[in-house]
Amino acid sequence: MEKAPAIDPQASQRYQKLYEMLLEAIPSSVLLIDRDLRIVSVNRNFLEKNQRFLDDTIGRRLDQVFPSIILDHVNITGRIHQAFANNRPTLGERLTYRAPGIPLRIYYYRILPFSWGGVVEQVMLLMDDVTEQVRLSEEVRRVERHLASVVESARDLVLSTDNEGRILTWNAAAETLSGFAFSEVRGQAFYDLCAEEHRAEVERVFSSLMLGKDSQMAEWNLMTKPGESLQVSWVCSPMKDHLSKTIGMVAVGRDLTERRKFEAQLLQSQKLAALGVMAGGIAHEIRNPLAVCSSAAQFILEGNLEPQMQQECALKIHTGIQRASLIIENLLRFARPSTTTSMGKVDLVALLHQTLSLVANQAMIQNIEIKSDLPSPPVWIRGMEGLLPQAFLNLFLNAINAMPGGGVLTVAVDHSVEAVSVHISDTGRGIPQENLDKLFDPFYTTAPAGQGTGLGLSICYSIIKQHFGTIEVDSVAARGSSFTVSLPIL
Repeated sequence: MEKAPAIDPQASQRYQKLYEMLLEAIPSSVLLIDRDLRIVSVNRNFLEKNQRFLDDTIGRRLDQVFPSIILDHVNITGRIHQAFANNRPTLGERLTYRAPGIPLRIYYYRILPFSWGGVVEQVMLLMDDVTEQVRLSEEVRRVERHLASVVESARDLVLSTDNEGRILTWNAAAETLSGFAFSEVRGQAFYDLCAEEHRAEVERVFSSLMLGKDSQMAEWNLMTKPGESLQVSWVCSPMKDHLSKTIGMVAVGRDLTERRKFEAQLLQSQKLAALGVMAGGIAHEIRNPLAVCSSAAQFILEGNLEPQMQQECALKIHTGIQRASLIIENLLRFARPSTTTSMGKVDLVALLHQTLSLVANQAMIQNIEIKSDLPSPPVWIRGMEGLLPQAFLNLFLNAINAMPGGGVLTVAVDHSVEAVSVHISDTGRGIPQENLDKLFDPFYTTAPAGQGTGLGLSICYSIIKQHFGTIEVDSVAARGSSFTVSLPIL
């Protein structure tokens, strides 16, 4: 009978050392268990995580290392016995373990039978610590639930689409305002839910977002389920993945119905307030000449007046009527500045030179120096030659009147490709900050009684608006004022 080859003790030692090295290198907790459920071998990972020592672990039964309530709850002992009997591994079971004095740990464990000659001699218990992964997963789910709750609780419409513009999410506010349930719009193109006249713009904005553009704002009407058009203000932003790649769009919409009602009410109240101011101004300005006319007419009606007195009364009546007529004419210019003049090509630089020449003599009399910084080449705009000079003349005279003791009137022009700006500055008494908001109101004036109607700047404002321009004022009391008129270039 042939003898079995002798085992080299040195080779056995090498294999034992290699086994121990592999055991320590494994990132899992590893326990080798015999049929009596005693621990034969254990790696450092298990000892460190469970704060145990090798001496009080090797040779101990499983229930002396793990609390019995855990073993009974997950039935590890029963599964180990099955592995010995059936020689089959158990994979992917979850174990929650709390050793005395250490925090709760969560593991996924596997039982792998080790057989030799068809007989299972030992089983290996591998435990992977997934505590942090589970905690992070629960945190992610909590954040997701929180975000979902915020979106669902929002009163604004919140939706998202994929790269093709198909709807992926649709919150409760969107369902309420549109009348469409999420199941009805899921996968439908967002453009199809917008009013037909806005669909082209929606597609343009969507395309720009897909190319990486920043968030954009727009107003698109949303078609509701009953077929009504809902005014909505949208903020659209690109939706990106973890690699910053655009994967869709997020749109937040606010129903403008109540806002439009409020704006209409505010506009109506502003109109009524302006009408009240204007009515008061008209009554105040016209009452004075009418009172003079009335007194003079009464003298004439009494008769027996000397010819000179009668002529003086008639002259006062004529003067009062002329003043009332002038007020009405200026008021009509303020209300309808374009009724008698049509737009045409105007050289703004030449117009400013001509207008400055009209005030040069008065400026010299009042010891006011005029400084102009006007470009040499023409600056062409589309305007009304009969009205634009009146607007700038009003501004120049306003600046001169603000410097009764002399000063400097500066007129400068700068322009870009799209617009030209005229800066008119003075070194006068300035305008108090509390009066700036009322500066362009009809009949508002700080001039002494009888020296102004308060319509000059109002007419100027109206003319500039008629030319699709803007007028702004900046002033510091006792240091002067600066008016800036901006007009589109032809």
